[in-house]
Amino acid sequence: MQAPRDIATDYLSVWNEASAPVRRRLLETWHPDARYRDPLMAADGREAVAAMIESARERFPDLAFRLHGTPDGHGPFVRFSWTLGSADGPPVAAGTDVVRLDATGRIAEVIGFLDEVRS
Repeated sequence: MQAPRDIATDYLSVWNEASAPVRRRLLETWHPDARYRDPLMAADGREAVAAMIESARERFPDLAFRLHGTPDGHGPFVRFSWTLGSADGPPVAAGTDVVRLDATGRIAEVIGFLDEVRS
């Protein structure tokens, strides 16, 4: 299994990728039936995840996710925290995600938690 930091970094790079075709290529490393859940969004399958991320990027084109703290993991799970904000401003949101990997190391499920949302 990849190191938790590498998994978290690769995961956030999907969300931060501006190009939809490149983002879809990055998502090819996820399980085809990958599931995503957080308090605001849900998706089942890579195509639905791609569409969900595209929608979020259209709403917040100038914001980027950044890893916060040190990711950790055990068994097929990786947990990490992140912030979301512009390059020159304070974060507008922060959260923690738990990723479940399949037997081959692909992302099979993501459960996201919002730790802080600023208005």
